[in-house]
Amino acid sequence: MLRVMTWNIRTGGRDGDGSDRRDEIVELIDAQRPDVLLLQELRGFDDRVLAGFADRLGLRPHRAPSCLGQPVAVLVRPPLRTLAAAPLRRPFHHAAGRVVLGTDAGALTVLGAHLTPYSGGWRRVEVDWLVRAVRRAPGELTVVGGDLNALDPATDHTEQLSRLQPRYRRRHLRRDGRTADTRAVGVLLGAGLVDLQRAFGGPDDGHTVPTWHGGAEFVAMRLDYLLGSPALAARVREVRVVRGGVAEHASDHYPLVAEVELKPA
Repeated sequence: MLRVMTWNIRTGGRDGDGSDRRDEIVELIDAQRPDVLLLQELRGFDDRVLAGFADRLGLRPHRAPSCLGQPVAVLVRPPLRTLAAAPLRRPFHHAAGRVVLGTDAGALTVLGAHLTPYSGGWRRVEVDWLVRAVRRAPGELTVVGGDLNALDPATDHTEQLSRLQPRYRRRHLRRDGRTADTRAVGVLLGAGLVDLQRAFGGPDDGHTVPTWHGGAEFVAMRLDYLLGSPALAARVREVRVVRGGVAEHASDHYPLVAEVELKPA
């Protein structure tokens, strides 16, 4: 069984007041033992820092730098073999990376991304770049994950958005100022991907933000996703949000984990 996890660790695990959450982040990741780990908001993580962080976890890192925001990375646990790895060469506000892994069912393409929080229109452009990468995948097994900063089209977000401060509510509305902007996730679903949390998550696995860490820009919302191709989704056995304990304060996002019936090849 292959465990895939995505997590936005908030500003590289360090806060403006000088507090450092990196040991807590390592503790949680080590407890979950993901085989494929998608991390976002790696502020301060150059290649050297990321290599040291990955060594603590027994993982191999593949970093995607950012033009304007913060890097992302996909980390892989041996004996999974990396067949190819590279950033997506597009001007994402944050970043996106592509890693292809060898499994017993063929090549698995992993796309880890962090979309812009500020503009639904720009998210719509960024997600088109992700879809192009999905279509170029070498096999039938693909997973797209990360902090998409986007609402899903299957949920009524009216009450949820009404509780946000106006400056943050605008991030999730269309130009009419009333309609929830669900285009980014809708484009991924329209490309044939399956929302794994919705399909396989439990009844209590709704929001992925905020934790006890809080944040004025959030109410209880689902902004983090794992989406899979139909062939990948057919092998998913469980999807869950990691809550409780250190997950409540190690970041402002909760990790999202999927168990997939695959083995290294």
